[in-house]
Amino acid sequence: MHRVIIVLAALVLVWPGKAVYAGDPWLRVLPGADRLAEPSGVPPVREAFRGDTSLGFVFSSAQVASTTGYGGKPLDILIGIDREMRITGVEILEENEPILSTGRTREDLDAFVGQFAGRDVRAGIDLVSEDGEAVQPGLDAISGATITSLILADAILSTSREVARSVGLMSSEGIDLDSFEALGWSDLLDRGLVVWRQIDVGEVQKALELEGGRLFPPAMGEIDPTSRLIDLFAALATPAMTGRNLLGSERHDRWRAAHSAGAQAIWIGGAGRYSFKGTSWRRDGVFNRLKIVQDGRMFPLNASMHEALADTEAPDLREQALFTLPAKSGFRPDRPFAVELVVADISDPKIEVSFTLPVALPEDFILGEPTSMPVWLRVWSERWLDIAVLVTALLLLTTMLVFEDVIARRPGIWRGVRACFLIFTLVWLGGYAAAQLSIVHVLTFANALRGNFFWEQFLIEPLIFILWSFVAVALVLWGRGVFCGWLCPFGALQELLWAVARKLRLPSVTIPFAIHERLRAIKFLVFLGLLAVSLGSMTQAYELAEVEPFKTVIVLRFDHATMFVVYALLILTVSLFIQRVFCRYLCPLGASLALPARLKQFDWLKRRWQCGQRCHTCAVTCPVQAIQTSGEIHPGECIYCLRCQINYFDDGVCPPLIERRRRAEAREAAADRARGNIPAH
Repeated sequence: MHRVIIVLAALVLVWPGKAVYAGDPWLRVLPGADRLAEPSGVPPVREAFRGDTSLGFVFSSAQVASTTGYGGKPLDILIGIDREMRITGVEILEENEPILSTGRTREDLDAFVGQFAGRDVRAGIDLVSEDGEAVQPGLDAISGATITSLILADAILSTSREVARSVGLMSSEGIDLDSFEALGWSDLLDRGLVVWRQIDVGEVQKALELEGGRLFPPAMGEIDPTSRLIDLFAALATPAMTGRNLLGSERHDRWRAAHSAGAQAIWIGGAGRYSFKGTSWRRDGVFNRLKIVQDGRMFPLNASMHEALADTEAPDLREQALFTLPAKSGFRPDRPFAVELVVADISDPKIEVSFTLPVALPEDFILGEPTSMPVWLRVWSERWLDIAVLVTALLLLTTMLVFEDVIARRPGIWRGVRACFLIFTLVWLGGYAAAQLSIVHVLTFANALRGNFFWEQFLIEPLIFILWSFVAVALVLWGRGVFCGWLCPFGALQELLWAVARKLRLPSVTIPFAIHERLRAIKFLVFLGLLAVSLGSMTQAYELAEVEPFKTVIVLRFDHATMFVVYALLILTVSLFIQRVFCRYLCPLGASLALPARLKQFDWLKRRWQCGQRCHTCAVTCPVQAIQTSGEIHPGECIYCLRCQINYFDDGVCPPLIERRRRAEAREAAADRARGNIPAH
């Protein structure tokens, strides 16, 4: 009998409810639910039940906001939220992230999104990178994939908030409408729920005089310029915390009942001799003395929006008004706005000046991200210091290239500047910022042009975006070499290793030019091969792009599969004996930049007619053999190191200059002998 009971118990555990729960991801993300309603609403959401009790909602991120990943490909995340607006579970349904081709695994993605369970969708969530720096309390970003982590986090939170609003769990305005505690007038001012500004007579008179106008008629005589013209007060009265305390509970509740969801109440008060309403509005229905401005857009105020107030909690005010902006106006209560007070000339209303009172709801009352910034803009604001450092470095590099002749005439300064910049590129740009440009970026850009192109896909990495923008300009002005010679961390590492090898007196290998000319074709074949593969499969192209050791060495710092680490170490070892061997023969990124390099509009590297005919000094000393046997500099191979320009101005190295110097010395010696200063022999 007991065996029958065991069998029945097992069947109860696995049939049918347990089997459905374990096998259906839509139920897995909301533990405890045993059934789901059919999708309904906009966006489509499935309500989850246990029996007849509603537990929450389950939805697909792609159906809410057409979410895309870092590579611009579709990203679909299954998310569950309960009725307390907590995330109950997250599962990735579809992703095409390139990081899976660079040492990270699907398990890394699953572990990351799993951290969101139990999080309130209204709260901001910071991501912590592997070095402990907060980049977006307490989720651990995927190691070596902070940008992908940000994209996943933004997709989860933004779509969860959108669904919470659509099903009525969260205010559609994105602000806290219902929280309330009794506050007095001074409390409203102290907490920033009501803001104010005093405008004095003197500042208005001065502003009008600059426009050729006057504030008061001459008959009034002199008015004390320090006296108050108006104290202007303003508040967003839609939330109960402000509206009920300022207007009174009954009036605020009556206002909410009379207006549709999304309508916004703006309260304005004034004290002093100047009326912010004026009198003309009674004739034409327009409040010419007031403007509401948000994000560069003006919201005109008219009599139909106006409600006069007299008995509010605001003391000793000359006048008050409540203006209602309808939901269709597009006004965003979660974003800052401004009340502009217009003061016109006493006799000519066309002469007017404006004074601004900024208004912003305190962040405590904003649900989710206070300013609803897109993820790329949030990344830029968080990395402002890194951006400032990079922009400063690029400005210094540009200045040096513009005045390259000045530096080329001073070999000692050139050696110091070049060494310092290469160290900066390797240590800060590569080691700290991991801002290594890659052929992956080129392939991603080319793929985006074929499909749905959007700038946000590239703006999400500010340092990479700035570098590519600079490289694009540099290609036109100087060619490929500015990036390869100055801004590539892996190139800098090869050159610095070469310098160390020379100090250690290791042997160097010079490739015969005829062989060099043929070997450099390899990188173009690699580039074209990757481009061809990317047309069919970006995932496979990302995998093959590991021909670049950049990710292994610079981004992952050798925390990669053994075969990739061995490959990278082999290239670096060969670089000790053959200068910049990877740049010259294998780099697909260098090949992609070399193709448009001939489009450069200026040839600022100086040459003489003797170059390639009587003299081959620069060809011998060029670190990448970019100088042809004819003496011409190949624009697709030059790394713009300025080594040849050092030779060009050195009359101890350049044979034409040596010959010229010797002739000058001979003429001077002959002149001295003619003057009898030197005895003839």
